[in-house]
Amino acid sequence: MTQPVPAQETGREHGRERGEANKLVKRLRRQVGQAIQDYAMIRAGDKVMVCLSGGKDSYTMLDILLLLREAAPVPFELVAVNLDQKQPDFPEHVLPDYLKARGVPYHIIEQDTYSVVKRVIPEGKTMCSLCSRLRRGALYTYAAEHNFTKIALGHHRDDIVATFFLNMFHGSKLKAMPPKLKSDDGRNIVIRPLAYVREQDIVSYAAMRQFPIIPCNLCGSQEQLQRKQIRRMLDEWEKQSPGRIENIFGALQNVAPSQLADPKLFDFSALDGGGEAGGWLMQNKNEE
Repeated sequence: MTQPVPAQETGREHGRERGEANKLVKRLRRQVGQAIQDYAMIRAGDKVMVCLSGGKDSYTMLDILLLLREAAPVPFELVAVNLDQKQPDFPEHVLPDYLKARGVPYHIIEQDTYSVVKRVIPEGKTMCSLCSRLRRGALYTYAAEHNFTKIALGHHRDDIVATFFLNMFHGSKLKAMPPKLKSDDGRNIVIRPLAYVREQDIVSYAAMRQFPIIPCNLCGSQEQLQRKQIRRMLDEWEKQSPGRIENIFGALQNVAPSQLADPKLFDFSALDGGGEAGGWLMQNKNEE
């Protein structure tokens, strides 16, 4: 026969859970606030388009930004924007119902990128690249047309580190996701307020807040994605050496160009007085 749990023990357990929840909220507020400050992400009078996909990351980003705005010394506007890609069985009511209940102004962009991706990409091939380009184009165009000064995306610290390895392993580039950037067309400033936040903390926060998560039936359903392979590698590293991902992210903030090998980034010829060092090699080559 199962013995009842004493009320005193239950009370202590609930107290611990509340304490952990409070620590988590404070940590996320501090990390998001620090990222905003470090990279000057949001200024007075900004109109921020918060891209809301229905996943844990974007829900958390919106939630923390709303909390920070309450105590912010400067005014700024937050508008949630979702791109309805017309995926089959997509629950169209979930996000509007949630945002109305929170009192958050929002807009739903309707664009059938799902059919385009399914038509263009052969079955079994990776859909992420085309899907991302179409989604990014729709969101960037909407932002420019409606005078948004910032576009907030929900990428977190682990996303940034994974992108770094993706670019290194598959693109031969030392390149990640910057916390703040100007779009290629120069029309938009993109910010990533969750840049300092661990994915595990987002998982815990989303569960605590019980967000109405909408699963992705397109890119998110593909297990062979290179990004997922990278994430499995990073997860294994973190198990073996806790803190490794944090150290890698720290390295992205502490770059020493003179210790790499890019002559476009650092003037190696100037180290011994400048001039056309090595030019004689080109001269000999031309004479051959």
